[in-house]
Parts: sequence; C-alpha cells; structure tokens
Amino acid sequence: MRWDDLFADLEGQWDRELRRDLDHEVADRTRRERASLGLYERLAAAGDATLRVTVRSGDVLTGGVRDVGDGWLLLGADPTHLALVPFGGVVAVSGLGQRAAAALPGRRFGLGYALRGLSRDRAVLALTDVTGGVLTGTIDAVGSDVVDLTEHAADAPRRPENVTGRRVVPFAAIAALRPA
Repeated sequence: MRWDDLFADLEGQWDRELRRDLDHEVADRTRRERASLGLYERLAAAGDATLRVTVRSGDVLTGGVRDVGDGWLLLGADPTHLALVPFGGVVAVSGLGQRAAAALPGRRFGLGYALRGLSRDRAVLALTDVTGGVLTGTIDAVGSDVVDLTEHAADAPRRPENVTGRRVVPFAAIAALRPA
C-alpha cells in the first residue's frame, strides 16, 4: 500500500466534498436573497434603463424610472410625459435587471401621500382605470384607499360650470395617472 497515494486520494475527496457544500450554500443564499427582493427594490435599482410597463388596463407605458415609492412608480421618457403607476396596476415589467444590489433608496411614502400632493397642487389629470376607461379631472380628496375625482375637460379649469361629474375611485382600480 502506498500511503502517499491513499492520502492524496482522501484529500481530493475531502476538497471535492467541501466545494460541493460551498456551492450548495452559495446557491441557497442566492435564492434566499432573491426571495427578499420585491418590485420596489428592483425598480429602485433600474437606473437609466428604459422599461416597458404593462398595466391592468392593457396599456403599455415606456420610459425610465423617475421615482419610486412605497407602492408606486413614476415612469416617463421625459419630465413632460410622466405616469404615476400604483404597483397594484402593474401586470408586467420588461427591461429590469436581475439584481437590486446597486439600488438607490426610493421614497418612503405611499401612494396616498403622492396622490394628496397632486390634489394639493390641483393638477388636472387623466386617470386610466383597470378597465381602460379614462377619466379627466382634478383630485379633490384622498382617503385611505380612494380618491374623489371631479371630472372636467382637460383644457377647462375646475369651476362649477365646467364640472361634468364626480367619481370615487379606489386605489385598486387605478392603472395609471398622467397629466391631462
């Protein structure tokens, strides 16, 4: 019996076993890390990527991530063509990378807070709902899960004589909001 050959063979087996264990551990850690990442983290890491976001109305919005927050995304090709998209309105996103390691922190506030800002600014909006319907008007109030939208033409100010209706729209029914 050659002791050197035996010990060399045992050492090779030992090294292969250690390598196999390490490979399994790395794969398991990678799966656990990926499982902890959500849409928020992936969008925050998108950088300058141009994304195609399909929303529940069937529309496909294209542009870069301008901002992201807790439950919402601001997407657009340029500052004049932006859309506020609740995560609940997103069906699919194309163009995202697989990692979120370089993610910049997004906004900590939720969709309701963002909508209250639009209401305060009296912005005239085109609200696309999940059926594809488009309502044009001004958000008058924001509840915990609904917006009160006063409907009027995009080119008319929100005055009593221009109001064509009022709607209460649940957040869950909003596919996207754009400047009218």
